[in-house]
Amino acid sequence: MRGRRLRTNEVIRSMVRETVIHKEELIYPLFVVEGEGIKEEIPSMPDNYRFSIDKLMEEIKEIYELGIKGVLIFGIPDHKDELGTSAYCEGNIVAKAISEIKKYYPDMYVVADVCLCEYTNHGHCGFIENGYVNNDKTLPLLAKAAVSYAEAGADMIAPSDMMDGRISYIRKALDDAGFVNTVLMSYSAKYCSAFYGPFRDAADSAPKFGDRKTYQMDPANGREALKEILADIDEGADIIMVKPALPYLDVIKTARENVNVPVCAYNVSGEYSMIKAADKMGWLDGKKAAMESLVSIKRAGADIIITYFAKEFAKGELY
Repeated sequence: MRGRRLRTNEVIRSMVRETVIHKEELIYPLFVVEGEGIKEEIPSMPDNYRFSIDKLMEEIKEIYELGIKGVLIFGIPDHKDELGTSAYCEGNIVAKAISEIKKYYPDMYVVADVCLCEYTNHGHCGFIENGYVNNDKTLPLLAKAAVSYAEAGADMIAPSDMMDGRISYIRKALDDAGFVNTVLMSYSAKYCSAFYGPFRDAADSAPKFGDRKTYQMDPANGREALKEILADIDEGADIIMVKPALPYLDVIKTARENVNVPVCAYNVSGEYSMIKAADKMGWLDGKKAAMESLVSIKRAGADIIITYFAKEFAKGELY
């Protein structure tokens, strides 16, 4: 066997290449804040910014022209409280951003993250009772946020909180409000990971006490992920997600082999930032490492990839 025959030059390598990524499969995450004229670089996430809505629209224009047609919106409010009311109150920052995007770019596909950690003064993803996140009292708050974003024009709702039963609860709330065609993508296998650090800086969402081990998944558990994924599909999830991506390629592969819904993977902030940092130090070629990372995620079975590298990919800067 002479496998090298099919590696002789780029033409034949391209012909037999098994895994190809298309920019239409990528979703670009964006952070939006209150105010005007704000484009503030996130120190731990080079080339990523917190945008006020006016500056966000400049970014939307650029990525739309690059051919990226999917964005994931995270809101950073001015006000935080115990119940995370800024996530779902009238005129909340995410709803305002969605409305503005849809006003000028109606075919931009807008995904709204649903969680409370950015909006609570304690930094946890739900209702706190006696120092513990009360699962069932959190569900109505998540549903309020989901309906608010759908009313603003969100195409897809993506709950990232990891509360039990939230998919069926949100699905019913959306349907009851008339949003039967709004897609529901569940962060089904979301692990309690060290790779979220830069995101928590960006969104000011680190917990003020304790950790999230009672609701996010134990990194040691693989079989449990499939149980969570199947439960979410049964509850009405249209798409399931594995987060993070790179440390959990095995979970992505298991999901792809066992379910018949689209599988999304989140190439998270820590995965992005460590490549950027190593590239800055000259320890590796960041563009090649980024591309190799995206290919590995797609090869493992992801149909959709949420990634901070989306713009660089669309510009043809990764190789």
